[in-house]
Amino acid sequence: MRQKFYFLIIAFVSNCLLVTAQITPYHYKAQKDIQVSSAAVVSAHTIASQVGESILKKGGNAIDAAIATQFALAVVYPGAGNIGGGGFMVAHLKNGKNFSLDYRETAPAAAFKNMYLDADGNAVTDMSQLGYKASGVPGTVAGLFAALPYAKFKMPVLIAPAIQLAEKGFVITKAEAASLNSARKDFMELNKEPVAFVKKGLWKAGDTLIQPQLAATLKRIGKLGQKGFYEGITARMIQNDLKKNAGIISLEDLKNYKAKFRDPIQFNYRGYQIISMPLPSSGGIILQQVLKMIENKDVQAMQFQTAASVQLLTEAERRAFADRAQYMGDADFVQVPVKQLLDNTYLQKRMSDYVPGKAGNSKETGAGFIPEHEETTHISIIDGAGNAVSVTTTLNGSYGSRVVIAGAGFIMNNEMDDFSIKEGVPNMYGAVGNAANAIAPGKRMLSSMTPTIVLKNNKPFVVVGTPGGTTIPTSVIQSLVNIIDFNMNADDAVNKPKFHHQWLPDILYIEKGFSPAVADSLRNMGYTIEQRSAIGRTELIKINPVQKKKIEAVADHRGDDDARGY
Repeated sequence: MRQKFYFLIIAFVSNCLLVTAQITPYHYKAQKDIQVSSAAVVSAHTIASQVGESILKKGGNAIDAAIATQFALAVVYPGAGNIGGGGFMVAHLKNGKNFSLDYRETAPAAAFKNMYLDADGNAVTDMSQLGYKASGVPGTVAGLFAALPYAKFKMPVLIAPAIQLAEKGFVITKAEAASLNSARKDFMELNKEPVAFVKKGLWKAGDTLIQPQLAATLKRIGKLGQKGFYEGITARMIQNDLKKNAGIISLEDLKNYKAKFRDPIQFNYRGYQIISMPLPSSGGIILQQVLKMIENKDVQAMQFQTAASVQLLTEAERRAFADRAQYMGDADFVQVPVKQLLDNTYLQKRMSDYVPGKAGNSKETGAGFIPEHEETTHISIIDGAGNAVSVTTTLNGSYGSRVVIAGAGFIMNNEMDDFSIKEGVPNMYGAVGNAANAIAPGKRMLSSMTPTIVLKNNKPFVVVGTPGGTTIPTSVIQSLVNIIDFNMNADDAVNKPKFHHQWLPDILYIEKGFSPAVADSLRNMGYTIEQRSAIGRTELIKINPVQKKKIEAVADHRGDDDARGY
């Protein structure tokens, strides 16, 4: 009787939130660029942004909105939104406190260094990217509960919209239909039982996606707290499904998972305070390295996306990613020379062989010498009190491992591929690594996620982040340089064409719309240039306190992303 009463309360709260807050799961259209005066939420999906906005309007703060939006994304954006993956949160609170929260997945206790090598020592990347052996221990649920003390509402209120969306369904967009159809074969081949993401025919825009098993899992989390995921029925479903199919995550792995608060990366760039994510994310370190390598150059005079400014950023990125491959991993397990990597003298020395007008070479430019010592999603939020939250979360590849936990209805990550499964062998994003990022039980795999907050006079100025694998830090860097150095508005900073270099492969990637003349100039310098698909899906909020409508929130035009606020 007591359990039935609890679920009636959850259902009542869910319905009230969806009806009163103008959440429109069956009819909606993305907003891309808004200017508002009080608060804003930008995420990868209209409904999720509406959920975050509804929480803010009901008196919640930015942390409340981040938690509710994340759970909503686990329902309406299954390709990357998740409870079966992990992520990072960077926050600035109105009292001046800054923190970063690490809920990255961990390697199971039964994992070992060479687990994805065949008998001849060759890397078998299919095993690390698809199926039951590709998953690390999920961290998202633990991370959201770790953030809860900074929120105003209790978890049942924050998870209620997601429960309702999973139970009653929502209408999918054309892009979502195409995405689900592209994963159809893997879902059918990898899962023994029917899954919500496969229907009799192909998905089309306007179809309704209903996920009753996921709704039941979310209800257990709402009722039982973190234990509703990491122990009890849900944990047994995870362990049983994986065990039947050669997966290695155990009940103990789940029960022992812990999210961790860490000291954020903090530094100044041209008078602005940058706050970003530390290891096991490489993003914050790369961000600081690149911005500090270019800070003594007159970037503004070079102008936006000229051959000179693109070359400068490319060469700084080349050096930062070479250091990533050589030195970076989970600092709880390996000694990473963070202080030296961020030392200004070291960074200027790294750029000492930079020659304007001449392409560098990744065979000659490796990591600096230090003595021994693409599917993701992002949420940016600002509330009326001045709390700012930047959250990047992921399953790694699109729909992660493509494994849906039988009976529980959620997709598991394929984050084990973010380890260096063999030294020098690239992962699915082309990133290479060595022993610093080798697999070990309980270890967190290296990430590129770069949730970032910029302060001006100790007040939030920019909240930014993006998905995109190894393109994440370079997209965040370009968005910040566009605003700080090139004085762009938020819309242009997000939506102008982007470029990317990551040391190896030694290729400068450009988006459609990048200037052909600038590309030709760079080729003449000696760069190998390739046009590629969209780089990232940046969610950015810019705050100008002297304007009446002081908040500009921009959702990237590269996807179904959406900005809401008031």
